Amino acid sequence: MPEGGASIPNTAASPAGGGAPDTAPAAAPDTAPAAAAGGGRTAGPEPRGTTAARRTSLLVTLLLGGLTATPPLAMDMYLPALPEVTRSLHAPAATVQLTLTACLAGMAFGQLVVGPMSDRWGRRRPLLIGLAVYVVATALCAFAPTVELLVACRLAQGLAGAAGIVIARAVARDLYDGVAMARFFSTLMLISGVAPIVAPLIGGQVLRITDWRGVFVVLTVLGLLLTVVVWAKLPETLPPAERHGGGVGEALGSMRRLLADRAFSGYMLVGGFAFASLFAYVAASPFVMQEIYGASPQTFSLLFGLNSIGLMIMGQVNGRILVGRVRLDRVLGAGLAVVVVAAAALLVMALEVFGEAGLVPVAATLFVLMSAMGITLPNTQTLALMRTRHAAGSASALLGTTSFLVAAIASPLVGIAGEDTAVPMAVVQLTAALVALGCFLGMCRPWNGRTGVKGGGV
Repeated sequence: MPEGGASIPNTAASPAGGGAPDTAPAAAPDTAPAAAAGGGRTAGPEPRGTTAARRTSLLVTLLLGGLTATPPLAMDMYLPALPEVTRSLHAPAATVQLTLTACLAGMAFGQLVVGPMSDRWGRRRPLLIGLAVYVVATALCAFAPTVELLVACRLAQGLAGAAGIVIARAVARDLYDGVAMARFFSTLMLISGVAPIVAPLIGGQVLRITDWRGVFVVLTVLGLLLTVVVWAKLPETLPPAERHGGGVGEALGSMRRLLADRAFSGYMLVGGFAFASLFAYVAASPFVMQEIYGASPQTFSLLFGLNSIGLMIMGQVNGRILVGRVRLDRVLGAGLAVVVVAAAALLVMALEVFGEAGLVPVAATLFVLMSAMGITLPNTQTLALMRTRHAAGSASALLGTTSFLVAAIASPLVGIAGEDTAVPMAVVQLTAALVALGCFLGMCRPWNGRTGVKGGGV
């Protein structure tokens, strides 16, 4: 097992230039990179020590899954407490929802800083600094006396927590390519998908014995534990020879080249608006399910966990069944189509076109929408990151920033008409899904066959 500061060499990535290529690089058919096992081996007879290498690979995978679980932990454990926060701090629901917006905005802009930093100084140092600041900011949230200070602390929490999100994706790109990367992202979704399941459940149970401040105490402890384990066990995956020596100008140049690639920008926008549709549900569901449809905090937590299970299952269907058999762009297109149909159905129910809808049909439709995200989000990230190699941190930052920024703009809109209607949530979800589908068809142009992957080819 490599020591915490050891570097894992990359042997799996296909060569690419410094900027985004015109077409996606070809991927190795089904080869899990030796780098993920900490070795530098290629496919062939297993040498001695392979078992230990596999343990290292599992450990790195679990840690990356923990880092990608940072957003759902920071958001979802807090969701059942939102109505209580409005009462405790004597603030309107729209203002309290700004605590979600602030955290999202922080995660968005923080990635723009941390991503290029990780390309220049490696993955470990920016990650550890970000995690340490995240722990401090989360602790301060527990003592915020006003909603304004809570919003400020959540902004700081998001800025620091961005390190885990962006660097986890960059590390995955360091280690994997093509089909292997698509499967790895699906595996990460399985691991990180546990967080949305347990987070609202934990939050609901914490609220039984304490108030919303106790939720942030639990988040602080979890963040501290993750920081210690990352410091002790996560190796460096970007060798010094592959790091960028330039400063801000070179980082901006890398991002400019990435944005000039139409397909990369298309996948970036697809992921951003798909995530906005998902987060419209995250921001509005505590009020919609509890205040409009009468679910208790515990029932809401169970429904939220069930939706996360659907997302997780479809992520595994994507990674274990679809990837390698069906082109990724076709799977992505099918996922977007399901999201559009589900969002349209939610709008019909919210408008009561066929009469008043109850909790069960609304919850079932949200389950379908969330499950479709399990094949939409990992394939979007894979197809985008396949178009870059030497600026994985910057590419990951652009993907994450777009997703969180669009979601941060969308989340306040779901409460614009108050707490007594689900129409704004459904409108935001449908609009975002239609924009995502439009970007996919207009910018990625999947019919030309140059950006999809089937098996190991492009």
